Amino acid sequence: MADPKGFLKIGIKPAGNRPVHERTGDYSEVEQVLNSEDRQLQASRCMDCGIPFCHWGCPVDNLIPEWNDLLYRGDWKGANDRLHSTNNFPEFTGRICPAPCEHSCVLNINEEPVTIRENEVAIVEKAFAEGYIKPDPPKVRSGKKVAVIGSGPAGMAAADQLNKAGHSVTLIEKDEKIGGLLRYGIPDFKLNKRTIDRRLNLMEAEGLKVMTGVEVGKDISGKEIMKKYDAVCLAIGAMHPRDLEVEGRELDGIHFAMEYLTQQNRVNDGTYIAYDNRITAEGRKVLVIGGGDTGSDCVGTATRQGAKSVTQIEILPEPPVKRADDNPWPYWAKTLKTSTSHEEGCLRRWNLSTVKFLGMQQRVTHAEVQQVAWDRMNGSYQMKELSGTSEKIEADLILLAMGFVHPVHEGLLTELGVELNLRKNVHVNQEMSTNLEKLFATGDAANGASLVVTAIASGRRVAKKMDDFLMGR
Repeated sequence: MADPKGFLKIGIKPAGNRPVHERTGDYSEVEQVLNSEDRQLQASRCMDCGIPFCHWGCPVDNLIPEWNDLLYRGDWKGANDRLHSTNNFPEFTGRICPAPCEHSCVLNINEEPVTIRENEVAIVEKAFAEGYIKPDPPKVRSGKKVAVIGSGPAGMAAADQLNKAGHSVTLIEKDEKIGGLLRYGIPDFKLNKRTIDRRLNLMEAEGLKVMTGVEVGKDISGKEIMKKYDAVCLAIGAMHPRDLEVEGRELDGIHFAMEYLTQQNRVNDGTYIAYDNRITAEGRKVLVIGGGDTGSDCVGTATRQGAKSVTQIEILPEPPVKRADDNPWPYWAKTLKTSTSHEEGCLRRWNLSTVKFLGMQQRVTHAEVQQVAWDRMNGSYQMKELSGTSEKIEADLILLAMGFVHPVHEGLLTELGVELNLRKNVHVNQEMSTNLEKLFATGDAANGASLVVTAIASGRRVAKKMDDFLMGR
């Protein structure tokens, strides 16, 4: 595969990012692009390792060694064909995926994996530029009508696959534009929204029908949708955020992360937001509670808005810089992750539990936190608060980025009587079917909040199950 000795001759060369002083002044994508020659050399580092653990690490089962070999040989079209055979949207995952494939790459034993994610996005962007990607509508239609409710990565993938299979598919979205989390949750500096529009235009040219600004269960009943279509897929995500129910939570200036990120993305898209409703970090001391990717996105957005200071706290311990002995390759490396947003300026702290919020005249001014310790007992970690360690962090904008717990139940799920599992996600069987006939579920709605690449994989699986159901095979 590729050059058998490429990894010995060529060192890892990431594309790198735009300078901090330049990128923090706009919302354009941070990551830069390597020239084609260097990118092909990076592909040559993909070794003939015998067992490609990158396959094992990739949720969509990307044929990574195959398209790396084609890329190295200059067959960009062939590489793009291989890439699209398992992934509907490599232009999305190539930008925002945390690359579990690279964590499991054999070369990551020496912490110099193949630049798989960057190679992926380079291939698909070259394919768009060269005109390799063109509308390819199905030649035969099945006569079956399908509705996919929710247009995030899982919904888009399911709709794309079902349309390619020849069914008449309608993708229904409650927001004003297609994309779900991709459009409204992920900042523009990580994913330019023209990338979504480009793919959507292609899908519509292939026959996909789109309904936006329609919330099923509110604007139109779920029962009406069930009557109208031969099969229905729930791809509504897990958008019920984890809250922090402590004293002072009702104070002004405390918001869920997704409220904040969604609003800025809409502003970037030209939507007018009245001053009284605007959530902005300009001139404020910002505290982000939650140390994951969503929290990082809040940090980068606050920096661009002109925050006076940004602090991010996490209740868990600080991860190690190197893999721990109990976290060997090829498993996901549970190590300290420093994002481009962190590089732009942010104070990060760990082992802090938020006790309460303090304020004046109904406006938050401080968060009272306490240090915690984690002890391993009976195979699991137990948290305990450390007495005498309480302190107050000054903040007049607090963003809760502690993840999501389950899909929103009110409305559609309640109306239809959809059965839930113990985690309050939509319960599905091995056929990805719910307790209601011809109603399927996919992505975060069924699995809980996860990665975009995992959602795409789930969308592809449910499309196969729905096609089997519709066609009787």
